[in-house]
Amino acid sequence: MIHGSCLCGGVRYEYGGEFGRVTVCHCATCRKAQGSASVVAAPADARQLRWSGDPSLIAEYESSPGKKRAFCRRCGTPLYSRRDDLPDVLRLRMGTIDGAIATVPVAHIYATEVPPWAALEDDLPRYAGLEPGRR
Repeated sequence: MIHGSCLCGGVRYEYGGEFGRVTVCHCATCRKAQGSASVVAAPADARQLRWSGDPSLIAEYESSPGKKRAFCRRCGTPLYSRRDDLPDVLRLRMGTIDGAIATVPVAHIYATEVPPWAALEDDLPRYAGLEPGRR
């Protein structure tokens, strides 16, 4: 079981499923939503994620048609994103995980949008958009 939480601890979760392909996204929308050069996220089965603490603190913002980004109302921690057309999949923000896990990123996506001040210093594949096979 994987445990996670927001910065203030008001929102907590347990996840008992497997993660899909972990990616590092550099698109402008993710950078704005995270306040960083990128976001590390992984697809998670929403049916295997259990929220605890105060789930009413979770707020969603529609950043583009059909795509929602969730965050804690109290501390602002980004929690996940989701698409209306994929209701059972949440792209969980890996920075919310408490403790270590073996899952690691497999690719950089929207790598053409990396700002000049954010050097990429690894050998992961880089894609101009989404990784092959993802819709």
